[in-house]
Amino acid sequence: MTPAVKQLEKAGIAFTLAEYAHDARSPAYGEEAARALALSTDEVFKTLLARLDDGRLAVAIVPVSHQLDLKALARAANARKARMADADEAQRATGYVVGGISPLGQKRRLATFLDVSADALATIHVSGGRRGLEICLAPDALLKLTGGRLAPIARD
Repeated sequence: MTPAVKQLEKAGIAFTLAEYAHDARSPAYGEEAARALALSTDEVFKTLLARLDDGRLAVAIVPVSHQLDLKALARAANARKARMADADEAQRATGYVVGGISPLGQKRRLATFLDVSADALATIHVSGGRRGLEICLAPDALLKLTGGRLAPIARD
């Protein structure tokens, strides 16, 4: 059981788990999850970490069908600029490996932003804390548990 699943169970939040056989050769984890689980890439969300110009780390959760708009993330976080955190930094901050970074159960709470497209969906899928494990839950529940907020942070 991953820290993400433990957090959900402890909070009594409704969720389901979906597992698939992760292909170590796959370079795009989110797309792989969508394909393996026969889901739309608009309902599977990837969890990305960015470093803001003031030194803070921020978590951005966007559909795998889109890219993170770093300028929009910076605006949402009241910063001037943002850049992607490097893989080692993301892994140290969250306690998860790249490709399995969940927005839930991270080592410490970081400023978290969920793309506004999630608001139109009853449920979304996010990483369960390891490659090959997805959590399906309501966007409101994710925001509640992460202390996150909706923001327009995705671009085509």
